[in-house]
Amino acid sequence: MTQNYSQPIISDELGSNRPNAAAERNYFARGVQTPALFEIDGNPIPALVAEFGSPLFVFSEHALRHKARHAREAFKQRYPRTSFAWSLKTNPLKGICQILRQEGWLAEVVSDFEYEKARDLGFAGPEILFNGPYKPRAILERAIEEGALLHVDNWDELNLIEKLVEKRRQPLDVGIRVWLDAGIRPVWSKFGFALANGEAERAAERIVRNPALRLHTLHTHIGTYILEPAAYRTATQKLLALRDALERKHGHLIDCLDLGGGFPSNSLLHGMTGPAEQVVPPIEAYADAITEVLNRLPEKKRPLLRLETGRHLVDEAGYLLTSVVAVKGVHRSRAEQDSLSARDYKEQLIAGEDSKVNYILDAGINPLYTAAWYRFEVRP
Repeated sequence: MTQNYSQPIISDELGSNRPNAAAERNYFARGVQTPALFEIDGNPIPALVAEFGSPLFVFSEHALRHKARHAREAFKQRYPRTSFAWSLKTNPLKGICQILRQEGWLAEVVSDFEYEKARDLGFAGPEILFNGPYKPRAILERAIEEGALLHVDNWDELNLIEKLVEKRRQPLDVGIRVWLDAGIRPVWSKFGFALANGEAERAAERIVRNPALRLHTLHTHIGTYILEPAAYRTATQKLLALRDALERKHGHLIDCLDLGGGFPSNSLLHGMTGPAEQVVPPIEAYADAITEVLNRLPEKKRPLLRLETGRHLVDEAGYLLTSVVAVKGVHRSRAEQDSLSARDYKEQLIAGEDSKVNYILDAGINPLYTAAWYRFEVRP
């Protein structure tokens, strides 16, 4: 040890600073000061609660329209033959659906309830895409009569549809749902016919051979909250390969490719390091991945591209206003800071001898169950 050595100096802040000092230095923490939210689309929050009560769900029309137009432009600038459908299962509220209908969205439904809801909202039969693994006979009969586009999910459903269209004079446009490995895990095998073992091709060939049916769409839904745009490139390539095989064998060129949904909103799952803008790819990245494959095709062979967006549009437009109705938490007695050494005071803080303060809200877990997966921004 040299004569120039001096021992490290530890400042007093370790023991004397307030307990929140460390949180404010943590780059990944939000700290203890969160900006307050005073209004939504120019509407003061106290006035909304006074008029409608608490708890209260509020959606920003401005944010919803902005996201819808942004997504539309991202795809249409790259591939003009793009059509969008709103996923009613994501949010079936009348106001939300009406806004997206005004923006030119079709309706994508997965149940008889959602089908009837779409019709009540003014969507015509041909403006409805009918997905889902179970479609009761009564609603299938109505959807066929009203000209909705059915995406066939399984063999039993195909058998039933074939019986219902036996006496039709004009062929009914239908699609088939295809599950495939797009390079992400888990692979969603619960919707449609398997591609890898030839099941999807067999189902498609059966429809092509039926004069009462016309195969209009190849559909796939590879998952939700997909953070890898390249997965959609792979899905597009695989659907196009199936489309090419059917054209070679049967001379039938399918009109439409439907890539389903799954585009994420700017949200983080628990355990992820943010901010979300650095983790979640922009919608343009998904548009690039899909359309660069389609744009390689000769213009006459380019299909209609259809997308069924849900959470990507609505997540960031929604708020849950809730009120603190009680504050709980009994502080245990402890020695005053002045009577403790800096080290003892710090150890007491770390040991957590103080019980936590709990804030009781008037909104429970039921209306916000996705908090089990996603990190929500909580603001005063």
